[in-house]
Amino acid sequence: MKPRIAVLGCGYWGSNHIRTLKSLGALHAVADANPARAEGFAAEQDCLAIDPAELFDRSDVDAVVMALPPQFHAENAIRAVQAGKDVLVEKPIALTVPDAERAVAAAQDNGRVFMVGHVLRFHPAFEQLMALIGAGELGEIKYIHSHRLGLGKFHTENDALWDLAPHDLSMILAITGEEPVEVRGEGAALLDHLSDFAHVHMRFASGVRSHLFASRLNPYRERRLTVVGTKAMAVFDDGEAWARKLAVYRHAVWQDSGHWAFTANEPSYVAVGEGLPLTRELEHFIYCINTRETPRTDGEEAIRVLRMLTAGTVVHDRRQDMAR
Repeated sequence: MKPRIAVLGCGYWGSNHIRTLKSLGALHAVADANPARAEGFAAEQDCLAIDPAELFDRSDVDAVVMALPPQFHAENAIRAVQAGKDVLVEKPIALTVPDAERAVAAAQDNGRVFMVGHVLRFHPAFEQLMALIGAGELGEIKYIHSHRLGLGKFHTENDALWDLAPHDLSMILAITGEEPVEVRGEGAALLDHLSDFAHVHMRFASGVRSHLFASRLNPYRERRLTVVGTKAMAVFDDGEAWARKLAVYRHAVWQDSGHWAFTANEPSYVAVGEGLPLTRELEHFIYCINTRETPRTDGEEAIRVLRMLTAGTVVHDRRQDMAR
């Protein structure tokens, strides 16, 4: 049987969860601080509209998807798991590591599924990239860099790093299989006191290095993850058509008589089965609810991502920025 899932938060991303869960036959209810908004979605999707204050006490709700402003995620996740609900919490699951740890610990103490919405882990192109890495096609991984650039969205609580980078940090963690031993951040705040441009440099115990660039004030859109190995390089470019989303470059670099030489080859494109990452993510959530298995993107991973975000954050002094 499909679990009865409620979506808490009917904003932009919450509305995507609502429509996707409806298509999967698992949408039971919606809730929002704006009752009219919730009632509108309830009428559109033929489900219940529930007051957020009553949601967690409802016996007819098995699980809750939370798409709230991140400062409200932890407290609501704790209420949900203590009320016996499984949860999928959108990224970031909290604004501080201690709050995230409290929410994840509450889920563990109450035997509830806790999943985080790192949706790109469920992208078919990224899954295929992981398969290539696992098969040794790229050789030993040496460097990973990610660019996530565009114009907007602008938040009063989240800077570009916290809004855009969690997906990329989750993918980097999956590729390396380890948390970095060093994280260094750089940021620039142009609009107010929050970084609109953010760079994060990471070093791993295995020797892997990584760099992430996120911007919400960029004139063009870019969604690109590059993995450099000793045998080949791979690029997951979500801005490309499906047939070109995953490219492998089998370049070669070597020393010849004390000089460096290289060959640059045209990319080969890896076949990727089409599929919507959010649909696959929610299918995985439903699977974990039914089987009680630990989600691919669980609470422990969310805490690791938050530690990296915290370490890479640059705090700007609003008064100094205004003085300049």
